[in-house]
Amino acid sequence: MSIDLEALFQAFDATVGKPVMADAEFGEAFRRMMAALVRFDYVVVFAYRGKERPIDLYSTFDPQENVVFVTLYQVGPYLLDPFYQTARARRPGVFRMRELAPDRFFSSEYYRSYYVQTGLAEEIGFFVTLDDDITVVLSLMRREKTGPFPPAEFALLKKAEPLVASLVRHVWPGLGARFDAQLDAGMRTGKKRGAAAQALQPADTVWRDLKLTSRETAIVDLVLQGHSSESIGLRLNISTGTVKVHRRNVYRKLGISSQTQLLSIYLKTFASTGERPAHQSAGRSS
Repeated sequence: MSIDLEALFQAFDATVGKPVMADAEFGEAFRRMMAALVRFDYVVVFAYRGKERPIDLYSTFDPQENVVFVTLYQVGPYLLDPFYQTARARRPGVFRMRELAPDRFFSSEYYRSYYVQTGLAEEIGFFVTLDDDITVVLSLMRREKTGPFPPAEFALLKKAEPLVASLVRHVWPGLGARFDAQLDAGMRTGKKRGAAAQALQPADTVWRDLKLTSRETAIVDLVLQGHSSESIGLRLNISTGTVKVHRRNVYRKLGISSQTQLLSIYLKTFASTGERPAHQSAGRSS
């Protein structure tokens, strides 16, 4: 596709000289900028801080799509998302999903049970690191019928990354306060500190009541993210055989025999907290 310079300049002009922009206003300007450069089907912007539930800042989904891409995602699947893992690692840049995914991601139960519901052929993310351990990820998505982004379009997006990062840092400098407000809301609606703690560190507490050791928990989390036993061994500096022994012990403790059952337990643990993520964005399009 050819670059639409007129549309690009008009979208950029919408951001110039504005000290404050609403989430939806900047999200729409970003969408228009990217549409002048490449073809895509959806845009979604999430802010991540540590292990907390992400805040949805902007998206272009219809209400039904929003359930899969945003509501369900925030309840727990985000913890298994390669984009979330990269955001936590504070790695800036522009990346294709397949660059970041673990070696068995596309055959993992998470991919088969959740990610395929999105119907995506590819997802590319702009990763912008901010203060307070926050990373904003602006995702461009293409459906299966549209196909992956061509190499030339990906190269163009990489060239646009410095401008996008600069705009994000200008528009969203105070997201830490919004994460704090999300935690405060969790405390009020949860009616006890335990519920707020679950919202704060869900990855640390999801297996707490199932009596898994810290090593077993680390292995189970990596399995669900899509890592093979070999990859887990390299990450944890243990042998592949030791990884497999731990996996068998976990399955025995939980009374299960498949990764499907393991993922089901994982997601049900989040649902059992009775909490749902608060929509923090102003004027979202979805």
